[in-house]
Amino acid sequence: MSGPLGERLERAIAALAATGQAPRFWLRDDDATTPTEALDRLLSLSERHAVPLALAAIPAQAEPILARHLAGRRNVRVLVHGWAHTNHAPSGQKKQELGAHRPAPIVLGELAEGLSRIVDMFGDQARPVLVPPWNRVDASLLPSLPGLGFAALSVFGPSRPAPLPLVNSTVDIIDWHGTRGCRDHADLAAEIAAQLEARLTDPSLPPVGILTHHLVHDEAAWSFLERLFAATTSDGQPTWVSIDTLLA
Repeated sequence: MSGPLGERLERAIAALAATGQAPRFWLRDDDATTPTEALDRLLSLSERHAVPLALAAIPAQAEPILARHLAGRRNVRVLVHGWAHTNHAPSGQKKQELGAHRPAPIVLGELAEGLSRIVDMFGDQARPVLVPPWNRVDASLLPSLPGLGFAALSVFGPSRPAPLPLVNSTVDIIDWHGTRGCRDHADLAAEIAAQLEARLTDPSLPPVGILTHHLVHDEAAWSFLERLFAATTSDGQPTWVSIDTLLA
């Protein structure tokens, strides 16, 4: 990553190094159901740069062929992306599958079955981490999640107090409210740099979580990931951590 896209990032990385810290990132990608060319492109890219991938799969839609396709890929872990990625919110409200629009026992029952399906399908690659569709879950459901077997919750944004550990994504590369393609590269780089700079004053902050959606990536999205991965792995340091490290 060079030129105006990378100068601030390079300064932030250098500043962290000067304090003895390594910049740390993690990668979550949502909406996996079956092997696709886009998924293969993401897998190839992450493997080439040794970037661990946390793949959120939709339990009700995930196909056994996906498990066979991912088997043996040591850098991939599979998370629980709700149940069916179905919106139950009334028209005019933000989309939500795990809201208060249905009785809690029904929603929790679906999540329990979703976790069971992901574990049965993906075996050792499965992790009991709930990734709510649209990154939204009603707060009243959270205290019940550990009892269902979930070890952590992953939504979008800064961490805040919750009944179970949070492993959040903090930078979404997609412009959902505009082009629905990749956001401006310089804007993304500046946002990532700002989050790294915050760790200069608070080293306890978790790794920067990059959020992707392989099925909607345009060429600009693939280009950004290529440049980001190259810029953050060029010195051979393990700057990208796995979901296992975050859970530990």
